[in-house]
Amino acid sequence: MPTSVPDLPPTSSPTPQASTPPAPPVSVVPPAPAERVSGPHVAATSVTPAETPDLRAPALYLNRELSWIEFNARVLAEADNEAVPLLERLKFHAIAASNLDEFFMVRVAGLKQQLTGEVGELAADGLTAHEQLVKISARVHELIAQQMASLMGGLLPQLASDGSFVLMKPDSLPPDALAALDERFHNEVFPILTPIAIDPGHPFPHVRNKSLNLGVMFSREGELEPGFGVVQVPMMLPRLLEVQQPKQEPGFAKHSFVLLEDLIARHVGTIFPGVKLKGVYTFRVTRNFDLEIDEEEAQDLLQTIQQELRRRERGAAVRLEVAGEPTPNSLQKLVKALKLDPERDVYRSALLNVSDLMGWVPREERRDLRDEPYHPQVVPPLRDAEDIFAAIRESDILLHLPYESFDPIVELITRAAEDPDVLAIKQTLYRAGGDSPIVKALARAAETGKQVTAIVELKARFDEESNIQWARTLEQSGVHVVYGLLGLKTHAKCLLIIRRERGSLRRYVHFATGNYNPGTARHYTDVGLLTARPSLGADASSLFNLLTGYSAPAKWNSLIVAPLGLHEATLGLIARETENARQGRPSRIVAKMNALVDEDVIEALYRASQAGVLISLMIRGICCLRPGVPGVSDNIEVRAIIDRYLEHGRIFHFSNAGKDEVYIASADWMPRNFHRRVEVMVPIDDPNIRARLIEILNVQFSDNVKAWTLEANGTYSRVQPKPNAPLLRSQQRFIEVTRDKVKVAEQASRAPSRFHMMPTAQRQPLEGKLPRTQRRRLRKDER
Repeated sequence: MPTSVPDLPPTSSPTPQASTPPAPPVSVVPPAPAERVSGPHVAATSVTPAETPDLRAPALYLNRELSWIEFNARVLAEADNEAVPLLERLKFHAIAASNLDEFFMVRVAGLKQQLTGEVGELAADGLTAHEQLVKISARVHELIAQQMASLMGGLLPQLASDGSFVLMKPDSLPPDALAALDERFHNEVFPILTPIAIDPGHPFPHVRNKSLNLGVMFSREGELEPGFGVVQVPMMLPRLLEVQQPKQEPGFAKHSFVLLEDLIARHVGTIFPGVKLKGVYTFRVTRNFDLEIDEEEAQDLLQTIQQELRRRERGAAVRLEVAGEPTPNSLQKLVKALKLDPERDVYRSALLNVSDLMGWVPREERRDLRDEPYHPQVVPPLRDAEDIFAAIRESDILLHLPYESFDPIVELITRAAEDPDVLAIKQTLYRAGGDSPIVKALARAAETGKQVTAIVELKARFDEESNIQWARTLEQSGVHVVYGLLGLKTHAKCLLIIRRERGSLRRYVHFATGNYNPGTARHYTDVGLLTARPSLGADASSLFNLLTGYSAPAKWNSLIVAPLGLHEATLGLIARETENARQGRPSRIVAKMNALVDEDVIEALYRASQAGVLISLMIRGICCLRPGVPGVSDNIEVRAIIDRYLEHGRIFHFSNAGKDEVYIASADWMPRNFHRRVEVMVPIDDPNIRARLIEILNVQFSDNVKAWTLEANGTYSRVQPKPNAPLLRSQQRFIEVTRDKVKVAEQASRAPSRFHMMPTAQRQPLEGKLPRTQRRRLRKDER
């Protein structure tokens, strides 16, 4: 069972500024985006207390759900970007569709539960649950129409005209190919199908979440009431059926496919014999897929979650998608059976389950239609290290994924499992992925007699079943498996290895912003720190003691941990920059994260902006802060990057009056991260790593190819290059820098060298925004 949270006070941190009395509502007027963040560290204008509006006024906050939808709109914009290779555009279409599924299964489902439970809670922007659902529906309808126009009217025809890949209707096939497909239907598909007629004797069947189904409209002789039946498209069969070509036919692509539902629809008369067919259409239902677990009542958390996973399959319907032309009568039957709103919850589309197209084209096919291949690199000092432990002892090491390889982390755990001097390994596992080499190494370590502890988060959304299997595998190998603290998700990413060296024990630690998942490590941008610093090692031990329920420290040496003080510390760091600006000292906040939702933090950022702190936020997804509001957030800019890799890292830079402080963290600035999860924020003590992280931020904020900027009205626009400015695509720059590191290492093994993310000419526009000490450091490095 999970253990209870110790009753500990939060870690001490500077006290944020007190709130000012309420003031009249704020008028939101977006200024020119290019003017938001410029000039020296101490902004020229600040707001006096008498001018300060109510910083909790709903007009100052963007709606969380609508902000997420705009993130997905940016993904779709990349799918529609003609500068992106065709098959990468197809990938972005699939990602956007998969994202939207999860959004409905969790966020829309939650809003519907609020309505059902008559919960009157308002969002930060003042909208009720009903108002949010209406706005969500309107915007999603717009985006689906845009996606279908882009996909069906542009991308798929382009792939077909290219002559390599085409999606066909059965009736358009040559006779030989169609006959082979029909034979396949009768031999492999028809025996599996179960037609269900809907009438008083046959109640409406349970429609599985995200399954494809055919709605069949028909009439029977002598009956006035129109007939309606349902056929579920088998989920165990491939949806994309490649058409066998005895010979190359004119108009045929190298790979031609037919959708399984189209093949079944062609034979629906065989499935429903003896009726007069009126039409066939495809539909798909999305259900509430969130887990509801009372951990205090659970005697066995693993068993309870397994039971809840089975119940989740029958969650309430939240969305109905339809492709084709259903009759009003049949659509009414569907909507009524699913208890949905016919105006708000029904979405029409030309193609359902677009995410299935993700694996349409084999990776080895048509590389010219994909991004240039890039394989993560092992760079110095790990590249030439014969002893990875010695390399970590020598100095802290930063890994920047996926440009640098995740392999050293896998190798570290694998070596530790076999090393006779390693006594214990402790690790958190949130999303380990399939066939995990890390889980196998932990199991091997336990089998060799080492003390191995794994904190497996069973409640990682949509990874629950996978994590249950890993937990059982580890337990069977002798690993001490713990499910974390009662009522909290363990989202911190930490690995601790305890090794006997020269008669004493030494701790080796890895902290990361991303999961211990080799698969996502190739596609997500993250950073990780390898260190043997005693203070961080002691804190890592305390963290695992907290998670196993043994004890927790009254004070941490270096770490800042949620829910035991991360929220307060974050507010304190922002308040310190605010006070520095008021005192005329250098002040600056640059932060990169996935989401900004917490209202206390947003209010603190508004106060900092009013005091003259220049604030740059790189937020991939949800942002509830309105930048550029006169008198409130004039000094705040918000950017986002959508590119070939998913931006996932969390990096925080505070100027601290010229004494830069930099942190990496597992947490975003959201209430759930601060209060309902175990999270870790790690201070970066190594000056070289600190400078490198700052420069990573600088490169991202100089991106003028894949970056977007948030306007005060909640819309996003692409960042446009300034006249005569060179183009800079940050992810491509990181690829080039990493390749350069490897080249230098190959040419002069172990020779000392420095690496810079940006040429001086491209760094200058941003350099004026940096603290004086940092500008001096950059110039010194350049020399």
